[in-house]
Amino acid sequence: MKVQLILKLVALACAVASNAGVASPDWLIDPTPFKASVREDKGRHELVLENGLTRRALRLAPNAATIDYRSLVTGEQLLRATGPEAVVKIDGKDYAIGGLEGQPVKNYLKANWVETLRANPGAYRFADLKQGAIEPRLAWKKRPEWLSRDLPWPAPGRQVSLRFVPPAAAPDLPEIKVHYAIYDGIPLIEKWLTIRNASTKPVRINRTIVETLRVQENESATEPNINWELPSLYVETDYAYLSMNAKSANMRSVRWLPDPTYDTQVSYPMETPCLLEVAPEVGPDVDIAPGETLTSIRCFELLRDDTNRERRGLAQRRLYRTIAPWSQENPVMVHLISDKPDAIRKIVDQAADVGVEMIILSFGSGLNMENSDTNYQAKYKEVADYAKSKGIVIGSYSLLASRGGGTPDDNCGGEGSRIRYGSMPCLGSKWGQGYLAQLQSFLVNTGFGILEHDGSYPGDTCARTNHPGHRGLGDSQWVQFTAIADFYKWCRANGVYLNVPDWYYLNGSTKCAMNYKETNWSLPRDEQEIIERQNVYDGTWEKTASMGWMFVPLTQYHGGGDAATIEPLSKHLDHYEARLADLFGAGVQACYRGPRIYDTDETKAVVKKWISFYKQHREVLDSDIVHLRRPDGRDWDGILHVNPRGREKGLACFYNPLSEDITREIRVPLYYTGLSKSARVSVEGAAPKTVQLDRSETATLKVRIPAHKRTWLLFTAPGR
Repeated sequence: MKVQLILKLVALACAVASNAGVASPDWLIDPTPFKASVREDKGRHELVLENGLTRRALRLAPNAATIDYRSLVTGEQLLRATGPEAVVKIDGKDYAIGGLEGQPVKNYLKANWVETLRANPGAYRFADLKQGAIEPRLAWKKRPEWLSRDLPWPAPGRQVSLRFVPPAAAPDLPEIKVHYAIYDGIPLIEKWLTIRNASTKPVRINRTIVETLRVQENESATEPNINWELPSLYVETDYAYLSMNAKSANMRSVRWLPDPTYDTQVSYPMETPCLLEVAPEVGPDVDIAPGETLTSIRCFELLRDDTNRERRGLAQRRLYRTIAPWSQENPVMVHLISDKPDAIRKIVDQAADVGVEMIILSFGSGLNMENSDTNYQAKYKEVADYAKSKGIVIGSYSLLASRGGGTPDDNCGGEGSRIRYGSMPCLGSKWGQGYLAQLQSFLVNTGFGILEHDGSYPGDTCARTNHPGHRGLGDSQWVQFTAIADFYKWCRANGVYLNVPDWYYLNGSTKCAMNYKETNWSLPRDEQEIIERQNVYDGTWEKTASMGWMFVPLTQYHGGGDAATIEPLSKHLDHYEARLADLFGAGVQACYRGPRIYDTDETKAVVKKWISFYKQHREVLDSDIVHLRRPDGRDWDGILHVNPRGREKGLACFYNPLSEDITREIRVPLYYTGLSKSARVSVEGAAPKTVQLDRSETATLKVRIPAHKRTWLLFTAPGR
């Protein structure tokens, strides 16, 4: 009896520990109770932003500075020391925006120290504030036919703008506003600056540090440390590029630095990364004319409430659903390797037969979006209209990076310039400006609704001084990034879907590659299946399924011969079906690249089967993925879609890479489905049965998976 009691207590403790620190209700399951508020307490000279999940408080006198920044889920205090709210370099001189000084030690900030802090006389001074609902930072023309659930834009919440005036010694400097937004239902705060020149002469904004935050360290080490544990704050910006993963793309503007003023830290070399700085990699270094306003980059700060990788990933994916909801549009697509109108009409008819929603005239198809001939464009408007009559959108591919402009002088170059891929047209050159204008004109004139923009702008700099769009090296990155971001925002406002193999989601891009190596499609077909599932498994830790495309070349690609090639489709139908099942089962769209979608009625039936499966379960398949077992070719692998607010709460897909049937006892964690105590489970649409869940809301199930095939289980609430 005593042993049994101890075991029960241990089991209960484990169940509690697995969800320790989680708000009640858990915001990742039910975010509705957590409403954002902004309130000013004039008696305490404080401004408080909170939503039940996070709290940021600013002292407003004798100047404005953050004095409290914490998780209301875990109680963890992030802030250890005060500082300016931002730093702006104007005409070569740094100016602190707000801030308080005089903290005795910078390991922590005691509440009773706040009253003794003083303002920096050389800093910008807080003047007043204004608050309201969150305003959209770009226009989004929704495509509801590609959304499994309508998402609000902008996401609900509150924002507040703090106006700062120049220091008394420099009254002619521009006015600066620091803006904050706090969202409903997610521990997220957004921050950015606007700088307005009210003087009679231009001013140069050399640099804008949007966030400079002295944060509690998550790890201390007396000697040098090769792999620091960073603070419990995930930060992303709308100035991210040169990567298809968030960490690498955002390192251009998000930096965790040592704090040179923190002389009581444990690290003798003063290397603890506990100072968050958010700023463009280079610049802006642009001039603001009298009466004009410059808007800075925006940072988005997500407070983490757990060290568990899955929970952190779910929180990050909720971030994208909140601040880039267009990335959840998930049309079924194919790539056509021909630009001939007859071939386009033929694949449009096939697409309509099986349920494909989008056709991209692929790289190598021959279509040239830089062709401004009106007859050429009219030819493609005719086929775009034909596709539209069938409910299908068509578009095309254009290459930007790793190529040249009209002449060598149109490219990024000059002493000190940085060029990632050997050659890059400067978007501040006359040719570069004309290129973006031509793409826009082509999209308008043809009615194309998808642009696959390869390479995109990778942050290259240009030292040339004869380009009309920029002055020289210092402003070249800001000018080019702004040009590409504005073009993508135009696409988003006009309903043009964007496949961009780079991290431009926050500027309107809808999808980038899930992460794969193209030469792997030259491997034998069986190996492609397993590696493909690895790519999806790994890519969906930080991306939602809709945010990443996969690639399925139907014709030979990077070699490999017949053993690697799917065409003729009917000859390799089992493999073609495996690829369709793997991807649609994950909710991931792929670029099926070839001359056709099917070649026989049997092939057509298989394609239609899996597209219909995806559309029937679209809401749950577009939901977040919980990772069960990574593909390794030695045993089963699987994923679980979780959809706590839907009728279909979960859908698990299991795969068997082995040459014999297998039956496995698998623990399926249903906590994030919102199911509790029991669930109804259906195997491939069969009559559902009730299963009991343990204290951690996990179902233990015996699952049979046929050799070299797959199976799927649907979970619903009891009584549904």
